[in-house]
Amino acid sequence: MPTDAAREIRRPIADPPPPPSILPPIPQYDSFQREVVDYVKPNHGTTTLGFIFEHGVVIAVDSRASQGPYISSQTVKKVIEINPYLLGTMAGGAADCQFWQRNLGIQCRLHELENGKRISVSGASKLLSNTLYGYRGQGLSMGTMVAGWDLNGPGLYYVDSDGTRLKGKRFSVGSGSLFAYGVLDQGYRWDLSVEDACELGRRAIYHATFRDAFSGGTVSVYHVGPDGWTKMSGTDVGELHYEYYPADPIATEAEADGGGEEPESMETSEQK
Repeated sequence: MPTDAAREIRRPIADPPPPPSILPPIPQYDSFQREVVDYVKPNHGTTTLGFIFEHGVVIAVDSRASQGPYISSQTVKKVIEINPYLLGTMAGGAADCQFWQRNLGIQCRLHELENGKRISVSGASKLLSNTLYGYRGQGLSMGTMVAGWDLNGPGLYYVDSDGTRLKGKRFSVGSGSLFAYGVLDQGYRWDLSVEDACELGRRAIYHATFRDAFSGGTVSVYHVGPDGWTKMSGTDVGELHYEYYPADPIATEAEADGGGEEPESMETSEQK
């Protein structure tokens, strides 16, 4: 005669309940993701640019982060230093750009360890594009540039959160990009010196910050050459404003009242 303890042991064990689903119980998951982004990530703005010229690549960015009408930071570092020869820029969601470009830095280092040589700019941009393509439609917000110098010379690529990857010589990304393009297209030449190229990038970002309320802070300019990247300057837009738009001299009280010495021509006519 089995005891109560034996009956308890022989009792069949029920299957554990299924784990809770990580996806919301909705019929159209993709459309839900597109709609929820508007609630989770408010409108944001920035201005970044990059261009290739005779002596390498120039990257220029602002430093303002915004959440809709609210300016959340004036000191965001929008250039990610992937390795000594590669730079990435940030436009879109700050967290997305920082995380995935630092992840790109890890992938580039692993490539270097496995192959015994630095990854090319083209290869680095392709790694980032492949990564972002795998997360397409899941809420990432990124519009980045990958710039650097490899065995083929300077390289510049645009990569966004849809997996788009474009090669070019001039790019500007962000809410102030149209204003930056206006200055960049007018002043760009292939044979610019390094100093003139950096000044062009600085001036283009400044004018974008002047017209775009979502761009501002500090203008940072980087140059990438055969020996790697160098930060050329970081200037507050308030200082640049008085450099590009110098204040008019203040008139004295006599000049304001129309006084002062008479013009020489009038003295000559009176003498005559």
